[in-house]
This record gives sequence, C-alpha cells and structure tokens, in this order.
Amino acid sequence: MNKQAKRITKPEPFHWRLKLVVFFVCAVFFSLVARAAYIQVLEPGRLRHESDMRTLRTTSNEVQRGLISDRNGEMLAVSVPVRAVYADPKVVFDEDGFADMRRWQALADVLHEPVGDVVQRVKENPKKRFTYLKRQVTPEVAAYINQLKLPGIYLKAESRRYYPTGEITAQLVGITNIDDVGIEGLESTYDNWLTGTPSKQKVRKSRDGRVVERLDIIQEGESPNDLVLSIDQRIQQLAYRELKRATEIYQATSASLVMIDVRTGEVLAMANTPSYNPNSRDQLQSHRMRNRALADAYEPGSTVKPFVMAAALQSGIVKPGDVIPTAPGWMRIGGRQVRDGVNWGDMTLAKILKKSSNVGISKLALQMPIQQLLGTYQSLGLGSYSGINIIGESAGLVQDRHRWSDFEKATLAFGYGLTVTPLQLARMYATLGSGGILYPSSILKLKQAPEGTRVLSENVAQEVLKMLVGVTEEGGTGTKAHIDGYPVAGKSGTSRKAIAGGYGDDYVALFAGVAPANNPRLAMVVVVNEPKGDHYYGGDVSGPVFGKVMSGALQMLNVEPLPSHEVIELAGTLGGQQ
Repeated sequence: MNKQAKRITKPEPFHWRLKLVVFFVCAVFFSLVARAAYIQVLEPGRLRHESDMRTLRTTSNEVQRGLISDRNGEMLAVSVPVRAVYADPKVVFDEDGFADMRRWQALADVLHEPVGDVVQRVKENPKKRFTYLKRQVTPEVAAYINQLKLPGIYLKAESRRYYPTGEITAQLVGITNIDDVGIEGLESTYDNWLTGTPSKQKVRKSRDGRVVERLDIIQEGESPNDLVLSIDQRIQQLAYRELKRATEIYQATSASLVMIDVRTGEVLAMANTPSYNPNSRDQLQSHRMRNRALADAYEPGSTVKPFVMAAALQSGIVKPGDVIPTAPGWMRIGGRQVRDGVNWGDMTLAKILKKSSNVGISKLALQMPIQQLLGTYQSLGLGSYSGINIIGESAGLVQDRHRWSDFEKATLAFGYGLTVTPLQLARMYATLGSGGILYPSSILKLKQAPEGTRVLSENVAQEVLKMLVGVTEEGGTGTKAHIDGYPVAGKSGTSRKAIAGGYGDDYVALFAGVAPANNPRLAMVVVVNEPKGDHYYGGDVSGPVFGKVMSGALQMLNVEPLPSHEVIELAGTLGGQQ
C-alpha cells in the first residue's frame, strides 16, 4: 500500500496538449494587447474617423423668406411651411417597395398625377439616390403620405410664398419661383434682402437619427429681413378696383395708376390692369406680369402743358396776368397746322390750360429757346430714372439734338415727340404740389422726408397750380375729376399712338393732378391705354377714375375738406384769372 500511494502522489510532467493550449491562449492574449496598443497609441484616428462617418452629420435650420407689408403693417407677401415629396430609388428596390401597388396608387392620387408617371420616375434609375416626386405639398397631404409608409419615400421641409392681396398688388410685389427665389417685381429687386442664410451645425446622431450631441457651429446663419413698403393697401385696393372697372367699361388694352405723397416722394399706390393671381401660376402670361406704371412709356399729350407754362413763367417770357391771342383758332408753322377745336380768341394763361389750347401753348413754347423747354422737362425727371429702384423701370425718351424745327418745338409743348412713364408724370405733378421741389420716388416707407432738389421757384409752382384748378371747374376739360370739398389742380391729356409712318387710330387717355390744391397732399396720374368706342378723351375716360380714387384716398388719410365758403372764395379768386 505504501508503494502504491507513493506511485499515485508522484507528480507527472505537463502533457504536450496542455502546453499547446496554454501557448495559444497566451498568443491570443498578447495579440489582443498588441492590437489594442496599436489602435490606442499608434493609429487612434482611423477608427475614430470611421465612427464619425457613421454618427457625425451636418444639419442646417430652415430659414423662411422675409415678409413684405404695406406702410400700415398689412401683409402683402408671407411664407407658409410646405413639404417636398421625394424618393430614394435604391432604397425602394432594396426593400421591395413595389410589392404593394395599392399604396403607390394612393400616393399618385393624392399627388394628382398618373400612377404610371410616378412609378416610372422611380424605376428609370434604380441606383439613383434622390428624385423629386412633388414640390410644395400641403402639411395635410404630407401627413397622409407619411401614413402610407412606402419604403424609400420621404418628405422634406420647404416653404411657399403666399400673397394675401392677390392680383391687387401682383405686378408690384412680384413672385418667387418654386425654389423661393424672387423672379419678378420687388421679390426680385430685393431678393438678397429678403433671403436669409441658414446656420450649419455639426452634430452626432444615434442609429435612429436622433441628435445626441451638438458639437460645433460650421456656419453662422443670417436672419432674413422684412420689407415695409410705402404703399397704403387701402388706397391700392380702391385704385385697382376703379382702374379695373374703367378698363372693362372702355374695353381698354391696359391701364395704370400711380399716386405719390407730394411731401416725401413715397408711392402710396401703383396699380395696373390687366393683372394676374400670383397664388395660381398654372397659366401665367408675361404681359399680365409687367408693371406698366413704370415700364411702359407713352406720349403724354396735354398733361405736359402746365410745365411749358411753368418754363415760360420761370424764364420771364410771360407774367401771370398776360393775355395770348389765339385767333383764328389755328396757326401755320413750317407748312403744317396747329389748331384748337374752337377759336378762343384772346386767352389768359389760366384759360389756355383750362381749355387746353394747342395754339396758345405753342406760342409760349416758340417764344423761348428750345433748350429752356427741354431743360425744364429734364430737370423735372423726364428722360431719367425716378430713384424708385425697381427692376424694369423705363427712363422714357426726351430727345436732345442740335436742330429743331418750329413745328417740332410746338409739338413738344402739347406732348408729342417725347415719351414718359406714368410714374415720371406723377413725379412731375408732385413737384408742382411740393412747391417746385423734386423728390426721388420711394417704394419703401421712409422714416423722414428725403432731401429734394428745387427745380422750379415756389411762386411759379403755386401760380401754375392755381391755374390748373380751373381745369376741373365748370367749363374746363376735366370736370369729371372734380371732388366736392377738395379743390383739384389737374390736367387731362389725350394722345394718338404712333405707328410706322405716323399715327394710328388708337389713343391713350390720361389725367394727372394734385389735391387739395390749397394745401397739396397727393399727386396722381391715371393712364388708360387704347380705350374703345366713342369716348377716348382723357377727361372722359381717366378723369372719373382720378376723382373717385383721389376722393377716397383723401378721406382715408383724414385730410380735412374745405368749408363751402372757402371753396366759393377760392373759385372766385381763380375766376378772375380765366
């Protein structure tokens, strides 16, 4: 037993298999330690980069376009949140997205497109990672698409421009394209001002797409700016309504209206017909989108006669009490005739404007050097831009050549041989109302009146305004622009439209004026292009629009009317000048 016990307790050497296991365990351990040391010490950046590639993302916030409002805070253009529907064709194919075609039919129905077109857009390139299916869908439609749970179909936030005033301010405010970039009107002119810059931030996201850590700001964002216009939407709405009514009654091709605050040069209304609905762009027509009030230029006809009178008074050729003979009602100039409809005989300066005498105004123009007349026109802003800073503005045309015939001088005096825009003509009358000071036009609301330029003496401007009151009183050519309680200093004009080789049978009817004449506040021009029928004179077609819009505007601005006895006194004073 003792021998057997000794034999059992005697230690045996390690078996070779055990040695092999121990060796492999040690080898694995040391290789893991070496690998960990290599990763942690020698090359830590690569795996960190791979991790970042899976978790780090750059996000940007959604920036809405700036608002456009009128001077009283009435919204003219706002941005509303919408969604874009897009597909990832690779995900659609990888996840067998076409297994249930009923869902694709439902998607096509809500997008109002044929299901074949929608499916084809996804199938045409299976490896493509992005394709739009529909832009600017409403949040309700987006929520329905979300419930369809189609693999590879996603929604993206974007915004759409909405114009609460619709066609009333369409040409002025303009529109944006589907990418929210301004392409017409003020939306285009002030696109950079209205557009903000989104901020970009580096974040770490979890596997389910949630942000778990915000790391760094890559780009500081810039907030969009709002635009406050000088337009008074109440007056703009009234102006558009009356302009549209006149366009329909006289079956005119187009019409424009511009109203200016004579004290600041701010544009309170700028309306055009025909117009369009900027919220429905299926059938946009380019001619409806043009802002004719500053883009279209016309021969102004008799509406420039007051400024010929002002040039004559300024140069000292005539005095307010002078009388000009116009008998026998016509005169021959260089083998051609200038005539009045009636032989008015001897006429005061006020009566020349009241009866719109071509003969009388031509005689005044011929007494002064041509440069005197052209200089007056140009100093009042004709042939130059108004300072309103809107894309598409026309400068009109005032020719400046060395030689002029006497007949050409005469035609310049009654509004032929030059072209002006409605905006330019409104500026000229605003200059009369401001006492001879020309202000740059502004479509933006001003905090204070800008510095103007004196182009006429105050006495001359006031004298011409007094003469123009007679035009809207009994016996004048603009009685339909008369406003009870508010004396109106205005002038009608009718010009034939030029065609190749001369003048055709189409007319432009104009009326321009200032009110109230005793203390000018507003200047306005109404232009009706190509009225049809027997009525085409400015006093008949444009005069009533002027009267209704100016009357409403003065009341909206709380301009106090004159008491009846003061109106009678003013009319009596002017009566002595007729």
